[in-house]
Amino acid sequence: MEPVHTEPVSTEQVAAFRRFNRYFTRRIGALDDHYLGQDRPLGEARLLFEIGDGVSLRELRSRLGLDAGYLSRMAKALEAQGMVRVTVHPDDNRLRMVALTPAGQVELKEQQRRANALVAHLLGGLTDTQRADLTEAMTTTRRLLRLAAITVDLVDGASADARACLDAYADDIDERFPEGFDKSDLVRADEVSGDAGAFFVAYEEDRPVGCGALRRLGPGVGEIRHVWVHPDARRLGLARRILDALEREGRHRGFDVVRLDTHATLSEAQAMYRACGYTEIARYDDNVYASHWFEKRLG
Repeated sequence: MEPVHTEPVSTEQVAAFRRFNRYFTRRIGALDDHYLGQDRPLGEARLLFEIGDGVSLRELRSRLGLDAGYLSRMAKALEAQGMVRVTVHPDDNRLRMVALTPAGQVELKEQQRRANALVAHLLGGLTDTQRADLTEAMTTTRRLLRLAAITVDLVDGASADARACLDAYADDIDERFPEGFDKSDLVRADEVSGDAGAFFVAYEEDRPVGCGALRRLGPGVGEIRHVWVHPDARRLGLARRILDALEREGRHRGFDVVRLDTHATLSEAQAMYRACGYTEIARYDDNVYASHWFEKRLG
């Protein structure tokens, strides 16, 4: 996993984060065994919400990051209370499914009503402007926390995750380019592995959500290719994280400069490259999809 920060996190920043956590969890009643006045703790209440219309325990474990044994015990407790029904998937007897019973649906509906009332009561003490400020701050907080939790990892260029990201990238730009895109123009695994180059995949909760490739063009010169972010993870600042990881890898490999090209329709990519210190240069390759070429000297 790549280092995210060039400067260490200060003790003041850590303390401020923990103060906020302590205040918020107390204020919403997360410490109470009877969350929202109902006869269950927050963990079970959240599980009812996540089960919704039905889901596998495997999916719940991945989504919530819970230990398998702990999740199983919570599911059994809710089943004993008549809130959920646990069954075996009809097509895979290794997969256990969990769904709300009618009683569970009634409880979830009441839970939602109480949660909405709690939030409305909290916001009721603020002016319209203050509510807007708080909403904007929470949106920013969620975005930055998501970005902080994403890792950008060096992987084998032939790995399943690398090729899946490249396929998704190709499908994405095939829709955006007026002329379409031919997957044969993607980098080969041998171009972005070992001494020839590197491939990075961004992971959010073990799910690939972005990628970027680096390959050697010549002595001291590298080329960045296929920087892509899944639509679900855009507008977080992840593309810059991937670009930064590629640049660091370029420095590690002794590159003095990195180059890249981009399509005329990708105006947001062009803006990002300029903001990250890339300078537009003359054509350096024969890429039929490129209309802008950039380079950056690596300090």
